[in-house]
Amino acid sequence: MAKTFMKPEALSDQHTHYCPGCTHGVIHRLIAEVIDELGIRGRSVGIAPVGCAVLAYNYFTFDFQEAAHGRAPAMATGIKRVRPDLMVFTYQGDGDLASIGMGEIVHAANRGEKFVSIFVNNAVYGMTGGQMAPTTMPGQRTTTSPFGRNVEDSGMPIKVAELLSSLQTPGYITRQTVLKPKYIVKAKKAIKKAFTYQLEGRCFSMVEVVSTCPTNWGLTPHEAIQWAEDTLLSYYELGDYKVPE
Repeated sequence: MAKTFMKPEALSDQHTHYCPGCTHGVIHRLIAEVIDELGIRGRSVGIAPVGCAVLAYNYFTFDFQEAAHGRAPAMATGIKRVRPDLMVFTYQGDGDLASIGMGEIVHAANRGEKFVSIFVNNAVYGMTGGQMAPTTMPGQRTTTSPFGRNVEDSGMPIKVAELLSSLQTPGYITRQTVLKPKYIVKAKKAIKKAFTYQLEGRCFSMVEVVSTCPTNWGLTPHEAIQWAEDTLLSYYELGDYKVPE
């Protein structure tokens, strides 16, 4: 009997270090599928940040680099400019990209650097203990906001896709999610479009992926999916925010 479903070649055989119900694994698979389908595994380079995805290099069968916290876009810029033939992408969480790395991602997008950023938004710092992130929702409890995020003190959650789409430099900016199969299909199409734009040398691309963090949210995996769909998606609206002309 022929196989109809198999592991992508770009994905390695590793036991995951991610928590039960975490959606990082789904996103990893989508990236691996896209890289296989585009035939670019031999010249792909990923850049892992500090955060839950710090060990992302364990899960792929192509080259990976490790960047200091928030500095993945700077490293991606250097690699892509020195080797424009490579397919370069960063893989960053919201604590990494939207906090300490906010300046890096804004200026990389504004310069129109020709790489892809995969931005995983689960509204909390994951690896470091569940602290409030720039994307944490109003009233959401974290280890550093035990009574809920107070917007009078901390401001409203930052909408990164909308922020980057306001730049004049051409780019591809989209927000997707992987909470359910119907969303996963669209997320893969967005990731493939982003890598295709890089293949064509057209523009900077960022694919924001609204995700879950059951452990730091204090929810079961099923409850986390429901909370994310009910709460996060009403604020972080899905869709394309900027497409190159």
